[in-house]
Amino acid sequence: MKKQCLECETEFTGRVDKKFCSDYCRNAFNNKLRQDSTNTVRNINNTLRKNRRILEELAPNGKAKSTKEEMLKRGFNFEYFTNILNTQTGNTYNFCYDYGYLEIGKGFYAIVKKLEQ
Repeated sequence: MKKQCLECETEFTGRVDKKFCSDYCRNAFNNKLRQDSTNTVRNINNTLRKNRRILEELAPNGKAKSTKEEMLKRGFNFEYFTNILNTQTGNTYNFCYDYGYLEIGKGFYAIVKKLEQ
């Protein structure tokens, strides 16, 4: 039975349920379908990794203080973080993977590294 490839539209023969003439066409077709969501996820992950890198640079020993101005100057994006930690004292840390930050007032932030367990 002759069929038409969904990607390159060439005719081919094969199983009844076959939709593509080759693995290349199958992969190209599926990559096009997921391109928009893949780009969105890639951009978010890049922002999260950049935020983590900035926190690591500011707190190379695992603890430090910095200003919001300095973090923004380096390109930190406060809208993106991976998780939130609420402490028993009522403080709320935003984490980018293993580095967290807490606003301590007047434009200053405490930066900490989560201890590995």
